[in-house]
Amino acid sequence: MRSSRISAGAFTLLEVMIAMAIFFVAMFSILQLMSRGLGMARALQQDFPSPGMIAAELYQLSQTNRLEDGGSDTGDFEFLAPDVYPDFTWSYKTYQVASNGLFQADIVVEGIRNGAPVERSISIFLYSPQSVVRGGGGLPNPGGQPFQ
Repeated sequence: MRSSRISAGAFTLLEVMIAMAIFFVAMFSILQLMSRGLGMARALQQDFPSPGMIAAELYQLSQTNRLEDGGSDTGDFEFLAPDVYPDFTWSYKTYQVASNGLFQADIVVEGIRNGAPVERSISIFLYSPQSVVRGGGGLPNPGGQPFQ
């Protein structure tokens, strides 16, 4: 009789193919995670100043000084980030929204990036009860009556 001998030291073709499939699935998963992580790191590198930087400064201003209806200011980013954003400027304008000291500030950041003009804007609300408050609000509501 013939006896079949199985070599204990060798792998079958099926075992090798399964091991390679598991290896490649793991490698593609790791590569996808690395690619996603590099994309997030690239997104964190700001090449455009955020209007939120001016919003934070404007908030500090509202806490220490009085806001005015129609108040405005412009400037560059030298005081926030010297030599980082040389081609960018900012401006803001405040509007009285309600007679209780609530103001809206519209902030615009403009500049040139890669040779093309770009602009970003943000609107925030600031509460400054010590500010000069006129009767009624500066912005009418949809019904046409000022906010109270």
